[in-house]
Amino acid sequence: MGADSKENSLLENPVASVSDEQQGSPENSQGESALLRLAELAEEFDADQVAGDARSVAERVSEGRFYVACIGQFKRGKSSVLNALVGNSVLPTGVVPVTTVPTIVRYGSHASARVRFEAGGWTDIPVRTVDEYVSEEKNPENAKHIAALEIFVPSPLLATGMCFVDTPGLGSVFTGNTEATQAFIPHIDAALVVIGADPPLAGEELVLVEAVSQHVQDLIIAVNKSDRTTDAERAAAVAFARQQLEKRLQHPVGPLFEVSAAEQLEHRGTGRDWRKLVSSLNQLVEGSGRRLIRAACDRGLERISEQLLAIITEEREALQRPIEDSERRIAALKQTIADAERSMRELGYLFMAEQQRLSDMFVDRHKAFFAHVLPQADQEFDAALTSNAYGLGPSHRRRAFHEAQGVARRYILPWLKAEQEEAEKQYRRVALRFVEMANEFLKKLTDAGIPELARMPHALDPESGFRVRSHFTLMEYIEVAQPASPLRWLADLILGLVGARTIITNDAREFLLRLLETNSIRAQSDILNRVQESRGKLEAEIRKLLHEVSRIAEQALVRAKKVREEGAPAVQAALQRLDSLEQEVRALGLPGT
Repeated sequence: MGADSKENSLLENPVASVSDEQQGSPENSQGESALLRLAELAEEFDADQVAGDARSVAERVSEGRFYVACIGQFKRGKSSVLNALVGNSVLPTGVVPVTTVPTIVRYGSHASARVRFEAGGWTDIPVRTVDEYVSEEKNPENAKHIAALEIFVPSPLLATGMCFVDTPGLGSVFTGNTEATQAFIPHIDAALVVIGADPPLAGEELVLVEAVSQHVQDLIIAVNKSDRTTDAERAAAVAFARQQLEKRLQHPVGPLFEVSAAEQLEHRGTGRDWRKLVSSLNQLVEGSGRRLIRAACDRGLERISEQLLAIITEEREALQRPIEDSERRIAALKQTIADAERSMRELGYLFMAEQQRLSDMFVDRHKAFFAHVLPQADQEFDAALTSNAYGLGPSHRRRAFHEAQGVARRYILPWLKAEQEEAEKQYRRVALRFVEMANEFLKKLTDAGIPELARMPHALDPESGFRVRSHFTLMEYIEVAQPASPLRWLADLILGLVGARTIITNDAREFLLRLLETNSIRAQSDILNRVQESRGKLEAEIRKLLHEVSRIAEQALVRAKKVREEGAPAVQAALQRLDSLEQEVRALGLPGT
């Protein structure tokens, strides 16, 4: 249920070529062997999901893969930096938001690429078509439902297991891209943070770096596009960025590498700090690569061993107690679970209270915005109309409606951007609070009659996918400003001829009001929908966990009945086997116990 299970579903990979040294390191070999052995033991107990999880982690450890995410604000040149690092322009770049989904760049003997859709497996694609799947222009807001895309390149920098992850940029109008980057944070091992000298470090970037620093130990910071500023401007920007970063993180951040990906790709310029940046990445591989891989391996070993120990304990108890007691216990367990599902209404009330508080907060924010903006927008609309000739009735309608669109856009777009940032902040808080309340609920169930839950300490992990991606976008105002029919056109013509253009103007004013009203609540609607969906996912996961406890108990009883039919010696042998397996699992997954 921890972060690795989701990580492996996102970053599932076949074996790629990495260095023999990285693949064959003692730590990796031992971790891989332990994970594969745990997978075999899980299969003995028909725990296929546990076995699959173990094999996925083992594959990553075997390949010596660890992930360095390239993160930063929209238009910092992240994709260009990665292209320059691997020496091949495999990632699309452009003047509009490009990266829609996290894109993995890893080592391969030759350049190739593959894509995985949310509903299927991997499909090989030509490298030249990558932009068809990851660019905002050709896959807006990930409309093609791409789960992952990988590009393989013969880069020496990646030959020892390091993989780059190109993430969607923060701060573009496509806020779903920001959400994709934030959702990816728990699945990275280190980060290459790309900032700029002009403009300098933004507040949203500070928040991102702080969030990343809570998950990873290694941060490498590059100041890209250094060729576009003077030495004095760049020095001031770097000093400002360092001051703000260290203030936010409360510790030194190390060097800020001044680079220009454009110069590097075009083989011009002085190189600036490019060699130092590459050297820092190589040091990350040599000094931290194995540690990062080992940490991921240890997390997987601990989680999988806990799940297996819970199964083994249940199997042992089923063999030791009378069959009738086990049957009564399972019946009582089912009844307790049924009662627990009914008592989830109480948890639902807590969820509803959080939702209502959030709704009230955004309703108040919207009311305050509307009361402040409407008089100004109305005044600006009147001024725009009086500054131009009226024209005929139909042309007056078109111009009035277009003016309404322009006025609304000038007020709404800045508001929605700020509102979405606040919504994202509140959503992360509520999503975490939901998980905390759910775990408190499970603890109460443990105390009230389902002690088996105590054997699964990582029951609900905040990183397990309960957060829902935003569907909010700053869309254009799509509304027909021309008459919808010949009758409307004729009516407008008559109104213009008789000097009754005020009727048309009032229609446009109502249109302006509607634009302001309906569009200014879109961020509010988006977050409330996401909170509701997250709540549904979390409640479903609780039910799944409760029924899994029951399934393990029932399966253990079925096995116990079969063994008992073979007599006391078989029971004794089975118990000894379970004792041996428990010792083995503890040695493999919990060496410190």
